[in-house]
Amino acid sequence: EFNRTELGSKSGKASSRSILWLVAWGDAGTKAAADAGGIRVIHHGDVRLLSILFGLYSQMDTIIYGD
Repeated sequence: EFNRTELGSKSGKASSRSILWLVAWGDAGTKAAADAGGIRVIHHGDVRLLSILFGLYSQMDTIIYGD
């Protein structure tokens, strides 16, 4: 059951974005998200994607939970 999943006491988020399939910036990696939240032990991770007009603008967020 998902309601029993232990997420940990901390969370961290990292993002990357792109425009017109030509220009991209940011680091949405697991390590970047863990570093942003001060996490040393990862318990769970999520990825959130946003795409507008078939990818003319896109954003990817990695959210990491742990201690």
